[in-house]
Amino acid sequence: MPKHVICRELGPPERLRLETFAPVPLVPGQVRVAVRAAGINFPDILMAAGEYQLKPELPFTPGVEAAGEVTEIEGVSGVAVSDRVIVKMRHGAYAEEVVVAPSQLTRLPANFDYAEGATFLAAHGTAYHALVDRAQLTRGEVLLVHGAGGGVGLAAVEIGKLLGAVVIAAASSEEKLAVAKAKGADHLVLYAREPFRDAVKRITDGRGADAVFDPVGGEIFENSLRCIAWGARILVVGFTGGIGLARTNLLMIKGASVLGVRAGEAARKNPALGEERLKTLLAWAAGGHVRPHISRRAPLKNYAEAMRLLIERKAIGRVALMMGT
Repeated sequence: MPKHVICRELGPPERLRLETFAPVPLVPGQVRVAVRAAGINFPDILMAAGEYQLKPELPFTPGVEAAGEVTEIEGVSGVAVSDRVIVKMRHGAYAEEVVVAPSQLTRLPANFDYAEGATFLAAHGTAYHALVDRAQLTRGEVLLVHGAGGGVGLAAVEIGKLLGAVVIAAASSEEKLAVAKAKGADHLVLYAREPFRDAVKRITDGRGADAVFDPVGGEIFENSLRCIAWGARILVVGFTGGIGLARTNLLMIKGASVLGVRAGEAARKNPALGEERLKTLLAWAAGGHVRPHISRRAPLKNYAEAMRLLIERKAIGRVALMMGT
């Protein structure tokens, strides 16, 4: 029988369990996918701890994205057995097999392997929504990317460069900054070496950043308000470092905006927005312009250790769970 990671009680990754489950028969309008890889995202960790905005009823399986091969269909068109696909889910991806609707499937780019497909759309979709839909970033603007060594941060570096921005990548280690440079970052800032707000002012001759991509929050968010240009857009992408507090006087003085980023919810509210995002990302992927950087491919049984890499900020780019290993 196939295996999945199951959350029966809320808490850290170590409280999750790896169990077998009985496959369910398909009903019309469903597709069965043999999952080959699942991407690990920070919302998976928050969801398992009961700290995410979406709170599934217990028990549930974490995971919002996977990739695999279609093995069975029932009363659907446009999908065939043996298709290689990306699977988008609210949760449930940490499993060797999933049953989904055709609308949850996207054809895997021909130049991607399963691990790359399973770590593509969540991070790159978030970065695209933030920079294109929310910030409306334009060529020549200065983009400051925090957490630039993480999966969503590296995606923001890639997409920022594609949009023609001058990208300042800030991260916690030289190794992370090296990957950000390889992804196209123009300037590198090591948090421990120089206060990033001083570095941004130095790099921009005192002008500041036009857009700030912030998946960290906390003091990072608060200090970002002190190195922004007139009309800057602060993109609140996450809060791995805690909830940041906005000094409204700094926002007023700079005519700045704080913009929340929820890529999945935006697509649910406006499907056309999500369709355009997906179309563009797939075209960029096919052209070799974007590709996830995967620093660890872990067997499914090592799910807790793999999730810990994100919690402890040891991952560079993405971490994928590999099925059948």
